[in-house]
Amino acid sequence: MPAENSLTFTVPDMTCGHCVKTITGAVLAAYPNAKVEIDLGTKRVTVENAGDRAAVASVIEAEGYSPADA
Repeated sequence: MPAENSLTFTVPDMTCGHCVKTITGAVLAAYPNAKVEIDLGTKRVTVENAGDRAAVASVIEAEGYSPADA
């Protein structure tokens, strides 16, 4: 069960390990205390201890990806 302060996105254009590294790095740069979990197989990104949904989505979008509600 995800934590109460957990945000989950589906990122359909996340296709490889480089994508995972890029998204993880961007989120951690913006939110150093965040916990990022990515399941490339399901294209899900879960972020705990970060900003609100729109702010985290903006960080992912700034890297060229298209996060959607999971």
